[in-house]
Amino acid sequence: MTDPMTTPADPALESAADDASELIEQSNSEASLSRTIARSDEIEADLPVHPERYRMLTGDRPTGFLHLGHYFGSLANRVRMQDLGVETYVLIADYQVIYDRDGVGDLQNNVLNAVIDYLATGIDPQRTTIFAHSALPGLNQLLLPFLSLVTDSELRRNPTVKDELAGSTRPMSGLMLTFPVHQAADILFCKANIVPVGKDQVPHIEQTRLVARRFDERYGRVNPDEPVFPQPAALLSAAPAILGLDGTKMSKSKGNVIELRMSADETAALLKKAKTDSDRHITYDPTGRPEVSNLVLLTALCSGRTPEEVAAEIGDGGGGGLKKAATEAINGHLEPIRARRRELEQNLDHVRQVIRDGNERAAAVADQTLSEVRQAMQMVY
Repeated sequence: MTDPMTTPADPALESAADDASELIEQSNSEASLSRTIARSDEIEADLPVHPERYRMLTGDRPTGFLHLGHYFGSLANRVRMQDLGVETYVLIADYQVIYDRDGVGDLQNNVLNAVIDYLATGIDPQRTTIFAHSALPGLNQLLLPFLSLVTDSELRRNPTVKDELAGSTRPMSGLMLTFPVHQAADILFCKANIVPVGKDQVPHIEQTRLVARRFDERYGRVNPDEPVFPQPAALLSAAPAILGLDGTKMSKSKGNVIELRMSADETAALLKKAKTDSDRHITYDPTGRPEVSNLVLLTALCSGRTPEEVAAEIGDGGGGGLKKAATEAINGHLEPIRARRRELEQNLDHVRQVIRDGNERAAAVADQTLSEVRQAMQMVY
């Protein structure tokens, strides 16, 4: 049997690899982004008509409690996709916790609380598969063949890896270096063909497409009519950017977030400290008045109105009037979610069973995919 790792390089494959690498590097270019946006728009239009065509993978790193940024940025969209009838997988990326830190922290509680937030916001475990990274040996075994399909320099050009290299004062772990390929395994194990991301994450999807394409080029197919892996598309998020209460990037470490688990009183106290400005007339101007506009936006999202309508209603009410409106809208919107959350906190056996059931379903999918990979690689003995 010929070993593809030791035979002379195929110029055609090298050319395809070079083209794919160039695509990753240029994925933030205006032309590439325009194509990605156009494809995303096409998918969004088709989703309500043909939801059965799509399988979505998304997830979170369990490092703490989920907050309003998570809710409007991703959780609400997951419920929307689920309700449309899209086959949905939600990953709790517990292995990613150790990419850039020495320990896992309060991982057990973080995972349980993530699932509680999922269920409280409307994610249905009968229609959405919720699973943990570490519980799927078949998914993680995909790392080995996938790593053979990328180069060290390609990994180091990935935006997340580059940021880690540039911003960390400690040596980067080998696991962090493999992050782009691990993410490809997350997406491809279930053959997801859409992944909701922001524009800054498009290079991650291009990396996954590259892995899928190279696997087909190098190892071939089990079914002659289709590759083992689809090339997933980025489903660009339409969620507006939400700042923290201090006007900077929302971050749990800064304490500038409203967590879904917080009480109405805790939320009100945080909003009283939120940053505004000295102009009493409230307007929606994200560029000129980011802090004020952020509270206007949150109020609008939680009350089902436009930011312009909210700003006009508050008018000359000043920062005090804005904070009062924001508090009422946010607490009103979150009240049923918090009530459901309290019920789930009293029934952790159910929460753990949701994870176990999801792990079992996802593991069966991962094992089937790994079996196809081994067949394509002629490793079934």
